[in-house]
Amino acid sequence: MMTLRQIRHFIAVAETGSISAAAQAVFISQSTLTLAIQQLEEEIGVRLFDRHAKGMTLTHQGHQFLRQAHLILATVENAKRSLQQSTDKVAGSLTIGVTSLVAGYYLADLINRFQRAYPNVQTRVVEDERPYIEHLLVSGEIDVGVLILSNLEDRHALQTEVLTHSPHRLWLPAQHPLLERDSIGLADVAGEPLIQLNADEMGLHTQRIWSRAGLVPQVTLRTASVEAVRSLVAAGLGLSIQPDMTYRPWSLEGDIIEARPLVDLSEPLDVGLAWRRGTARPPLVDPFLTVAREQPNAKKLSI
Repeated sequence: MMTLRQIRHFIAVAETGSISAAAQAVFISQSTLTLAIQQLEEEIGVRLFDRHAKGMTLTHQGHQFLRQAHLILATVENAKRSLQQSTDKVAGSLTIGVTSLVAGYYLADLINRFQRAYPNVQTRVVEDERPYIEHLLVSGEIDVGVLILSNLEDRHALQTEVLTHSPHRLWLPAQHPLLERDSIGLADVAGEPLIQLNADEMGLHTQRIWSRAGLVPQVTLRTASVEAVRSLVAAGLGLSIQPDMTYRPWSLEGDIIEARPLVDLSEPLDVGLAWRRGTARPPLVDPFLTVAREQPNAKKLSI
């Protein structure tokens, strides 16, 4: 298993160009250092150095790994500093912008974890439509946004980080005939009565899905309430395509809701953070980002 000590020894050899000089720099024997480099190369499965009479030079893969090695050590040092810094001493206020669907299914846990980590920071939440949240972020009136990133428009002015990729699935009532199929596609669903969720621009998002598939759905009911969608589907009044973040296997009435993947719908709904690009971030945004990145099972992707 790769260790931080091996990484430090690798950097020493890369920077000095020889085993003997690196051994003196890190205060170990040449044989121990040679063994550490050999074990590191075996662990990652590539040759990091070319050996020659005058010393050692990095291979192409070695140069690539050197950049990553410096990043690894820097990350470890940052982590140590953050742990040594008492979060109780961090104080101030943080204004968070959020859209409705995210507020209902994602925000509570995030705010709770942040307040536990930073008890002396006051958080203020502004909930509104995505275009207005974007406007407030760009103008600096709010510090950070937690919203559906799939629909963002002003990407040049905002820095974003995806925290969760929420795949779409088809919601069906129990005993629906489509449940007997091994696979279900959008064409199988287009002729069924559909219930459309319009909260948080989901109507526009789903419209793009159907448009790309070249199909015209049979939408019989539109609502801004996820709970209404849940109840209507469970009652057998229609099907609905929804992101997994909103799925619960039963309605408020206790009726069962089944969820199945669609074989030709792989595009997820991206939920994450947004903040103003190009200027110094408000000081409390970084602690908030750190807590948000610790979301269990979240898949992160910087943009």
